[in-house]
Amino acid sequence: MAKKVVIDAEECVACGTCVEIAPEVFKLEEGADHAEVIKGSIGSSEEDAVQEAIDSCPTQCIHWEE
Repeated sequence: MAKKVVIDAEECVACGTCVEIAPEVFKLEEGADHAEVIKGSIGSSEEDAVQEAIDSCPTQCIHWEE
């Protein structure tokens, strides 16, 4: 079953770590103050990369939505 990932924009510091780890899921526009999720649902093939992004986020602003 596909999962959904979200970013708490108020907590994000736009470091770009998530984009480096999973560019197919996250984007960070030049000059933006937070990253964005560009994929509505995450397939099983992308879950590991997204979990690595969650674990690597310095502000812990990325999480799975129930």
